Amino acid sequence: MKTGISFLSVIPVRENPSDKSQMVSQLLFGETVKIIDEVKDWFFIQSDGDQYEGWVDSNQIKIIDEGVYKNLAKENPVFLINQYLKAIHKNGSILLSLGSRLPFYNKNGFNIENDHYHFETAPEIYQGKKSVEEMIKVAKSYIGVPYLWGGRSYFGLDCSGFSEIVFRASGYQLPRDSSDQAQVGKVIGFINEAQPGDLAFFDNEEGRIVHVGILLNNTQIIHASGSVRIDSIDHQGIFNNHKEKYTHKLRLIKRVLY
Repeated sequence: MKTGISFLSVIPVRENPSDKSQMVSQLLFGETVKIIDEVKDWFFIQSDGDQYEGWVDSNQIKIIDEGVYKNLAKENPVFLINQYLKAIHKNGSILLSLGSRLPFYNKNGFNIENDHYHFETAPEIYQGKKSVEEMIKVAKSYIGVPYLWGGRSYFGLDCSGFSEIVFRASGYQLPRDSSDQAQVGKVIGFINEAQPGDLAFFDNEEGRIVHVGILLNNTQIIHASGSVRIDSIDHQGIFNNHKEKYTHKLRLIKRVLY
């Protein structure tokens, strides 16, 4: 099986092998993938981080050999936590988004096979598991970022892309979609028992989980809805402070960090 790595800032992952197909997720720089199938100029991939599958333009993935792929799987990954930062390489530069992986990071630089990248200023990075306070700091750095269906980058993201990338940058891997994220962790019975870093999930009229956010405490939530924002929450759900009404009905709360 072929393996590859994202060498662009953001790569759209599509539902079908066509530029006209809807984007269902994104790959950020440095993420590795397994290539399951090929159709003309498209790869059907599975992301190694969240196991998400979809179609990407084959020109946007760099094929890497098995040895490099295995070494990347073994290393303790380093993630960028600057909102965005320019990395320099021999052919120019690339703007990386918060949550990008820096392969084989060492002394303000990193490598993808024979291609070396470096930063002009020292980046902010996370490696290993971080505290809840540090994770909340990362989450708040996204405030104002616009909502984008399928997005996972600082330039636009959806609700589950937001929770996934914040947890990932803090050393914890979540599934990609909110309905799958709801299967992780321990159920918290009441909102007044919630702690910072807990995940709150919300359903629609059919009872399907359609939204997720990160609790800052048992009365506030940060989530992507229109943009990444902080709203009030209680046992009913999210109360949008701007619209002055409830917008999401609370289904359950899960604790992943324990």
